[in-house]
Amino acid sequence: MKPWFAQYLLILLALLLLTGCEQPSQTPAMGQLMGRGASDYAQVLPNQALHFPADHLAHRQFRQEWWYLTANLTTDSGEPLGLQWTQFRIALNSQAPTNSSPWASNQLWMTHAALTFSDSHQTAERWSRDIHANNAPAGVSGMPLSVWNDNWRWQASNNGADTANPNYGLLPARLQVTDAELAYELQLSSQAPLVLQGDNGYSRKSADGKVASYYYSQPFIHVSGKVRRDGQWLNVSGDAWLDREWSSEFLTRQQQGWDWFAIRLADGSALMLFQLRATEGQAPFYSGKRIWPDGHEQRIAAEQIQLKVSKWHKLADKRYPVAWQIDLPSEQLELQVEALNNDARMPLSVSYWEGPIRVTGSQQGSGYLELTGY
Repeated sequence: MKPWFAQYLLILLALLLLTGCEQPSQTPAMGQLMGRGASDYAQVLPNQALHFPADHLAHRQFRQEWWYLTANLTTDSGEPLGLQWTQFRIALNSQAPTNSSPWASNQLWMTHAALTFSDSHQTAERWSRDIHANNAPAGVSGMPLSVWNDNWRWQASNNGADTANPNYGLLPARLQVTDAELAYELQLSSQAPLVLQGDNGYSRKSADGKVASYYYSQPFIHVSGKVRRDGQWLNVSGDAWLDREWSSEFLTRQQQGWDWFAIRLADGSALMLFQLRATEGQAPFYSGKRIWPDGHEQRIAAEQIQLKVSKWHKLADKRYPVAWQIDLPSEQLELQVEALNNDARMPLSVSYWEGPIRVTGSQQGSGYLELTGY
């Protein structure tokens, strides 16, 4: 069997198993992929402390997780752009293989990359098996942390022996992505503490807490480097946001998908907001937190989160909400959010919308928006 065909069959099998589809009649959406779980995977429980640097690594007993970086940058000429890099780990089943071969695995790696200007949106994707052998095609190891899929790699550097520093083993780092359609090479650093989202890292996804994830972020990453556009390398600088999340079920059966906002404001604070959209007739589930670089944070009560779509954009056979009004009375914030590029759909093995946003209103800012389940 040709290697490329074997890889295709493996990917197809993974998508069928994860989405419950009987045949590949349509590309599954991200919400569909992440919304189905099984009771024999590890479960997310409250009051469980996160441990660093160990929790920068993979959690293979859970069904899925990701290392997710979004960045808002500008070129030397002042042109705004955004980029994304995400490595997903996906378990095909909850039991480790009994075969002793290093090629036996119940895990897959899927990695996405995107480069978005106001007039262009380029995407790329890599899939690999998880194998236990030297020179594995994809994986996660450390410390310092290394996350790779072929020649796409997050590589942290040794930042001393201060293991009490929550960025130890994670940052500083170098991120390199090289593909026919896009490429970037970035240097990443941060002195800010990590943010434990939700309740000390336990992030509810439903009011009853039956669906949850372990979730932490580093919203205050400084970036310098270069990106390749139309064959030309451009120097860039700006800010990035890293999300780390793992669970065995991200959505209930009654939830369709999510709208997630990562925003940095002019006063130096950052906002993480999401709503999980329910089926018709049921209210969404909201979560939010405001964060400062010194570690100060403020949970935002669900009743204080008001999200309203102000513009829809049609892409292929779907519509995406690309502009929003965000009102947070408890934070005295009234924000208008608009996509830098309305055409920022990720038309990959799983389909979703992800792109940089501009923020105006009571404060200026920038950030990223992710839309799934549309």
